[in-house]
Amino acid sequence: MEGLFTTILDLAGTFAFAISGIRLASRKEIDWFGAYIIGLVTAIGGGTARDLFLNVTPFWMLDSKYFITTAIALLATLLFKERILKWKNTLFMFDTIGLGLFTIVGITKSIEAGLQPWVCIVLGAITGTLGGVIRDVLLNEVPLLLRKDIYALACVMGGLIYFLCVYLKLPSNLTELVAASAIILV
Repeated sequence: MEGLFTTILDLAGTFAFAISGIRLASRKEIDWFGAYIIGLVTAIGGGTARDLFLNVTPFWMLDSKYFITTAIALLATLLFKERILKWKNTLFMFDTIGLGLFTIVGITKSIEAGLQPWVCIVLGAITGTLGGVIRDVLLNEVPLLLRKDIYALACVMGGLIYFLCVYLKLPSNLTELVAASAIILV
């Protein structure tokens, strides 16, 4: 059972990754529907793989909020397109936010499945990175994960920090916030 804080992290990560996908699709001059699909795939790709590894129905098949959040991200991108495209590091910024938030969501869902910490960290990294890899492949880009080794390392470091916070018996919301922040700041 997901807590409210984890749900907020999940939706914020969906929004951030959707914007990163939509922004890159816009740069490639893909139409708005194609941009929506790229944003959606970016937002749900890693979590879909995680759920398949956990042998559960992929989360987005059970809840339309991911489609709605991606639609809101598309609308925000269309309304603020010039500003978003002008920001030099927009893609990196939204990718990093999504990476941090989704890695923690992946870890918490893996813990709920009763898995060992190292498996939770691996599934957290998959949750955080695979959507961006799929986006890059669909848009004929070399995946950012393969160009910047810090992405995978940040996920592992964030996972280790997460389990350190658990060991120290910090409250779960604080644990999630500290670990996600560590990933984003790396």
